[in-house]
Amino acid sequence: MPKEAKPKRKAEKADKPAKGRGKKDPNAPKRALSAYMFFSQDWRERIKNENPEASFGEVGKLLGAKWKELDDEEKKPYVEQAAKDKERAEDEKLAYEGGGKKSAPASGGEDDDDE
Repeated sequence: MPKEAKPKRKAEKADKPAKGRGKKDPNAPKRALSAYMFFSQDWRERIKNENPEASFGEVGKLLGAKWKELDDEEKKPYVEQAAKDKERAEDEKLAYEGGGKKSAPASGGEDDDDE
């Protein structure tokens, strides 16, 4: 009996839509990048040139190792870029969410009453 119960559970899960898998709004703001991601963008070509035979995964490992080797002073420019990008993302998110919330009641409620 327990063997029959497991396939039922899998079938039930398959029938339910996955959470967060809906279509993304193309106008939604982009998420902020981390300091490591700014570092990766800056260093990826250098690492690839130094290690032309390295696969994509190996380049990622080399970038991670290089990031760990950096001291706080060397990471500082990337951390500052990340902080600026975080502010940008938060501002864009507020404008995006605020614009959506403000326009919906104004166009739906007030315009119908005036006509």
